[in-house]
Amino acid sequence: MEVSPTRRLWMALTYVLLAVTAILMLVPFAYLVCSAFKTNDDVFRSTFLPAGEGLLGADWSRLTLDNFRRLFTEMDFGRHMLNSVFLASVTSILATLASAMGGYALAKFSFAGRAFFTNFVLAALVIPAAVLIAPTYQLLYWMGLLDSYAGLILPGIAPAFGVYLFRQAMINSVPNEVLDAARIDGAGELRIFFGMVIPLVRPMLGAFLLITFLGTWNNFISPQVVLQSSEKFPLSVAISQLKGVYSQDYALQMAGTLVSIAPVLCLFLLLQKEFISGLTSGAVKG
Repeated sequence: MEVSPTRRLWMALTYVLLAVTAILMLVPFAYLVCSAFKTNDDVFRSTFLPAGEGLLGADWSRLTLDNFRRLFTEMDFGRHMLNSVFLASVTSILATLASAMGGYALAKFSFAGRAFFTNFVLAALVIPAAVLIAPTYQLLYWMGLLDSYAGLILPGIAPAFGVYLFRQAMINSVPNEVLDAARIDGAGELRIFFGMVIPLVRPMLGAFLLITFLGTWNNFISPQVVLQSSEKFPLSVAISQLKGVYSQDYALQMAGTLVSIAPVLCLFLLLQKEFISGLTSGAVKG
C-alpha cells in the first residue's frame, strides 16, 4: 500500500516532534549523570562534562568516583538502599495481594453491603493523602508502631486505588462461568483465586506491583513522619540529609540521587512491556 506524500510529511513531522521532546526530557538526566561524576567546583564551572581538550571537548581526567565512595563509606548508603529495597518489596507484594483479594471479592461475590463497600472504596479515592497524615500518625502512636517498618507498611497494604483497579480487572478478565465450573469440580476459594484468577489478571498484577514498588521507593513524607532513627531511613530520606546548613555539596547530592533512581530505572526498563500490557488489559471487555 502506497503512502501519500501528505501522510509521509505528517509522519516525518511527528517523528521530529517526538525526537525533540525526547531530547528535552533527557537533558536533565544527562546533567544529573555528569554532575554525579564531577567535583563540587566543576559543577559550577561546566554544565555537563568538564571542559578540556579530550574527546567531545571534555577533560575526562577530572571525572571522579569519589562522590560514590563517600556515599557508601561515610554516609552508609548501603544500609539505606537495603531499607528501601525491603520497604518497597514487602509493601508492593502485600498491597498487590490484598488489593487483588479485595477486588476479587467486590467483583465476583454477592454479599450484603457489597454496593456500600464499593462506593466506600470510590469515596476513599478522592481523599487527598496529605489529609490522612495526622490521623495516621495518631493511630500509629496509639498502636506503638512509630519508628518501625510496620508503621510504614501496614497503612499501605490495601490502597483504595488498587482495590478498585483489580475490581475492574476481575470484572473484565475473569468469566463467571470459569469460576462456577471450578466450584462444581470441588475447588476451594483459595485454590480458585491463586490457581485460576491470578493467572488471568497477571498483566494487571505486574503493572500494579511495579506502580506500588515505585511509589514506595520514592515515598518521602511517610518515612519522615513515622521514622525517627536515622539508620532506618530509606534512600529518599537519606538523600535529603545530604543537604548542609551552611554549604552544599551538589556533586554529592547528584550522586546520591543517581544511586536512588538507577535501580528503579533499570527495573522499569526491564518490565516496561509487562507494565504497558497491564495498564491496557481490561480496557476492552471481552
